[in-house]
Amino acid sequence: MSAPTTERTSRRLLASAVRHPAVVPVGAVILALLVGAAIVAAAGLDPVAAYVAVIEGAFDPRSLDYTVSVWAFICGMGLAAAIPLRMGEFNLGGNGQLVLGGLAAALVARVSPLPGPLTVLLALLAAAALAGAFGALSAPLATRLRIPIIISTLLLSPVAVAVVSFLVRYPLGEPGAAVAQTERLPDAAHLMSLPGLTYSNIGVIIIIAIMVAFYVVDSRTAVGFELRITGANRRFGTYAGIHTGRLAFGAMAAAGAAAGIVGAIIVMSPPYRLIDGALLSPGYTFAGLAAALLAGGRPALLPVTAALFAVLQVGGASMERSADVPRQLSDVLQGVVIIVLALRTVIDARRTGRAG
Repeated sequence: MSAPTTERTSRRLLASAVRHPAVVPVGAVILALLVGAAIVAAAGLDPVAAYVAVIEGAFDPRSLDYTVSVWAFICGMGLAAAIPLRMGEFNLGGNGQLVLGGLAAALVARVSPLPGPLTVLLALLAAAALAGAFGALSAPLATRLRIPIIISTLLLSPVAVAVVSFLVRYPLGEPGAAVAQTERLPDAAHLMSLPGLTYSNIGVIIIIAIMVAFYVVDSRTAVGFELRITGANRRFGTYAGIHTGRLAFGAMAAAGAAAGIVGAIIVMSPPYRLIDGALLSPGYTFAGLAAALLAGGRPALLPVTAALFAVLQVGGASMERSADVPRQLSDVLQGVVIIVLALRTVIDARRTGRAG
């Protein structure tokens, strides 16, 4: 093979490698780690020691159970972002959907006369229904009033959070409690713990089952095909006869239901009550959005990217103790990943517009 031919082949292979879908996500993670290392080094600390502390803290046998639990919650909130992302929509209302799911589960669990398993099932269904209806509200706002889903979900979410906070503080609050919280749920509404584990319960299995269902729908059904087609080119999907409004309604309903089920699982886990702000303070919504963006909405990759952010979140506390680096660094890393992926989305949209 001649030198010019070899050079052309090398350029072709390099161009193909650069255009590979994994390049931007991997590059975003590497850039985030470099930015984090620069921040730690600028503070006069050791970046290597900080990252080693993160890994050791997340995979310490004493905290591995908690890491698995956090991973499951991030996966659940990642689903709330990934399902609409497959059709090119952004769900920024995860917080509102999460707390509405927790509220529905708490209300149903308190009044249900059914045996334990049926009470849990009814609470999960109520959480999925309320949060799913709230999520689906953004679809008609987009089709009827031309309000983008990314805007309506962002603006409606604080309203839901405020309403739930009011209910927990006043009508539903436990009298005499030191913090705003509901009364402890009855024993029938407690999720069964997994053998030998403290934090992880059957809720982890429920979230894994939902992820499997999303994978099957995405890869094996006509609905999944329509989601991918619409996400790749909405105009082509419309020309092909896809009812994008109906599809958006279903996607947002499913996304809200996923977030609502996560809220219900948290409420029906220790300490078995809905505490004002407790569902939002861990940052599962933000981490789930970052994981979904990093996975490109692909259900097969979501567990892997969620694991990355679970390690950052759990290991951040160990990093603060061992390396004297604030745990907020993990939030910075997540933010850098989101910024890089958002810039990629904007650039791709501009290229598509110029091509059109």
